[in-house]
Amino acid sequence: MSEVIVVTSGKGGVGKTTITANLSIALSKLGKKVIAIDTDIGLRNLDVVMGLENHIIYNIVDVIEGNCRLHQAIIKDRKHSNLYLLPSAQSRDKDAVTREQMISEFGEEVTDLVDGVTKISKMNFSSRDEQVATNTRKIITSLEEDVRIVIIKLADRLHNMRTLEYKSEFKQKENALETMEIFSPLAYYLGAYQIKSELEDLSLYYLRRDVYDNIATVLDEIREDMDEVIYECLEKVGNVLADNNIPFEHKERVKSIYGLYKQINKGRKIVDVHDLVAIKLMVNDINDCFRTLGYVHSVYPPINSKFKDYIFNPKTNMYQSLHTTVFGPNDRLVQMQIRTYDMDKIDTYGLPAYWDLHKNDAEENMQDDLKSKFQFFKSITELNAI
Repeated sequence: MSEVIVVTSGKGGVGKTTITANLSIALSKLGKKVIAIDTDIGLRNLDVVMGLENHIIYNIVDVIEGNCRLHQAIIKDRKHSNLYLLPSAQSRDKDAVTREQMISEFGEEVTDLVDGVTKISKMNFSSRDEQVATNTRKIITSLEEDVRIVIIKLADRLHNMRTLEYKSEFKQKENALETMEIFSPLAYYLGAYQIKSELEDLSLYYLRRDVYDNIATVLDEIREDMDEVIYECLEKVGNVLADNNIPFEHKERVKSIYGLYKQINKGRKIVDVHDLVAIKLMVNDINDCFRTLGYVHSVYPPINSKFKDYIFNPKTNMYQSLHTTVFGPNDRLVQMQIRTYDMDKIDTYGLPAYWDLHKNDAEENMQDDLKSKFQFFKSITELNAI
């Protein structure tokens, strides 16, 4: 597989990350291994968020200091590779290319993605009230054309929030507020809980640093206090599942900083929050989900009012899992979340997980499921038609 070096320069932010993502997608479809190098603050984690393959993301500092796997010969002698130099966002207006040029270079599909993200990027997110609602509707209704437009925008926003330390305090708070109002809900609508949680935590960090630090300390103490409880739970449940031939994997989850902040803001005491600590059990199929639920309840008594069946009654963003809160060791409350492996991928990444689950059919299945299964899309489409 031949390699293509994509070099970006300047503080391009939205435009730089977007163009790099779209260019990388186009080149990978041509069988190219893309090596993205950024001369400013970097495009780290773009490949993780987008679910792209055959991509390596580096900051130029890593290249200079040799902290990367990139063969030095490629850097010193680019004659054996193609070089694409993308101008910074500030210079793109005067050096802008036409739609026809974009189609000629990268095809209509990539050009449409760039157009869609550009329209979102030009919206005035800093305005309030009706304008915020209008902008939100514009973003969500753009999903009807191609959901990847919004996924790219979410990836870009996550990257911006991770590098917000380089901005002024005013910009930090402004970006954090619009992230909380626009992009965190959008990530939730798409089922991307991991992205949603990180965006919320980062926003709280810049909006209420004192509150963020206090809650982070509390959660660290809870995590340490619950270590033995979780270990004993997993040992007992693991033994009974093994005895009944149910293979499984597990994850442990402590409630997010912003998640606990919301509960405290509602006037709840920390001791009354039943899902501070959760154990996620992943099994092969739905039948094993319900078998596992029964065996968990045989070991630890449940709180009946806290049982939720989201498998046959999914949330509006298609989240699926069985939730049960049990009296664990020493009567400590532990939430158990039981789901299949595919459900866990959807829980973590939302619609972007389709690239892993459906491979070459991801785009078509993603768009079809969005229109037929995601309630928020139906609602906003009906609202837009009024």
